[in-house]
Amino acid sequence: MTDNALRELYQEVILDHSRHPRHYGALDHASHKAEGYNPLCGDKVTVYLKLDADGRVGDIAFEGKGCAISQASASMMTDMLKGRTAEEAEKLMQGFLHLVKGEDASDLPEDDRERLEVMGGISEFPMRVKCATLAWHTYKNAVEEGAT
Repeated sequence: MTDNALRELYQEVILDHSRHPRHYGALDHASHKAEGYNPLCGDKVTVYLKLDADGRVGDIAFEGKGCAISQASASMMTDMLKGRTAEEAEKLMQGFLHLVKGEDASDLPEDDRERLEVMGGISEFPMRVKCATLAWHTYKNAVEEGAT
C-alpha cells in the first residue's frame, strides 16, 4: 500500500470514529468520572468509568465536543480500554502518548499498535497532540481522582 493510500485509510478511520463515536454518552452508575478541557482549541471531554473490584475497566463511555481528532481519539480509547486491567490500560496509554509524539512505541503489543497507528501522523502536527491525548489524560484523572 502506498503512503498516500495508507494516509487516506487512516483519515477515513479517524473520520468514522469522529462521526460515529463508540461508547458515546453518559454512563449510568459510573464509579469514576473526570472532565477534561483543552483551552487552546476548545475541546471538552467527560470520561465515565465503571471499575470492577479488581480495578478492571468494566465499562467506559465519554461525552464531549471538539475536533475530529479529539472525538476519534476518545472513541478509540473507549473501545480499547474496556475490559483491561489498570496495568494494561496504563501501558496502552503510555504507548499511545509515545506514538502521537513521534516517539518509539514498540513496547505496545502489535495488535494494539496497529489499531492506534492511525493516530501516528499526529506527531507531524504538534499543536494537535493535545487534541489526541485529551481523552487519555482525562481517563487517567478519572481513575486517580474521579470517584463519584
